[in-house]
Amino acid sequence: MEKNLNFEYKGFKANGFVMMFASIALTAAGIWGIVYAVNTGTGLTAVLGAIGIIVALISLIGLMVIEPNQARVLVFFGKYRGNLLKEGFWWVNPFMSVKKISLRARNLNADPIKVNDKMGNPIMIGLVLVWKVKAEEIYKAVFNIDAPTQTTTTKTANGQVNVTVPTASETRMDALANFVAVQSDAALRQVAGYYAYDNNSASEGELSLRSNADEINDQLEKKLSERLDMAGIEVVEARINYLAYAPEIAAVMLRRQQADAIISAREKIVEGAVSMVKMAIDQLAENEVVELDEERKAAMVSNLLVVLCSDESAQPVVNAGTLHH
Repeated sequence: MEKNLNFEYKGFKANGFVMMFASIALTAAGIWGIVYAVNTGTGLTAVLGAIGIIVALISLIGLMVIEPNQARVLVFFGKYRGNLLKEGFWWVNPFMSVKKISLRARNLNADPIKVNDKMGNPIMIGLVLVWKVKAEEIYKAVFNIDAPTQTTTTKTANGQVNVTVPTASETRMDALANFVAVQSDAALRQVAGYYAYDNNSASEGELSLRSNADEINDQLEKKLSERLDMAGIEVVEARINYLAYAPEIAAVMLRRQQADAIISAREKIVEGAVSMVKMAIDQLAENEVVELDEERKAAMVSNLLVVLCSDESAQPVVNAGTLHH
């Protein structure tokens, strides 16, 4: 049975205001003891006063403020002691190592990357991801992902060099954000390789990146959840927000799409033209306007199809003779 490493801290903790006033009172008592010892010459009182001041100052280290959707991970000399999740002003053992972690949602708007779809076509695809650390898996986020210290060096106009060292909490959350970015890139490449770009490339009945956005997004969320689980991260939402052919084949694919659109439009035009020709011949026969033999019907059908299917307006020719001349 796996040991639970994400439990609430059960050790002693106290209200921060009470402990702060107690430290102030102890400091005041220590100062009074030192002053009293100086006036009376009692060395023991001075020692006790100095000890009281030192204890009061050390105890102030244990004060902490926890905002909503934040947590503290408590470690006592290398041993994990639990998580403090309840918001407020608290005091814990000042010898505890306190690691700050945020449980608030964060966004990742990944820049489009070039990948190959199932058919090998190069495409550009990007995603937007909403993620956060799970409150019940804080241990993974803090201790499973390394957070190396990184310094930032900036140079001012007068030549002065400033070195900025991020806090431990900033470094940890930056490490998690970097981990999410790398794994999102890998998951996006994996999912994009499973499917064709559109239905023109996909086999009948198969999903495509362009036409089945909801199904593809569900698969993307699943793959991301599998990859980010080791860091205790929950995928709130993942969506493909950019999808296009790569520039080197975009022009060719555009012509193919235009050809498909033209063919589709022609099919509609021919379907409508045939329906109109049939309607015209049937009504002529039904109303006995004119009696046509098969040869004249064929000529009429040919003329009407030319008129209805032509890209430009047809120029009528008036027959001044008889029907047969």
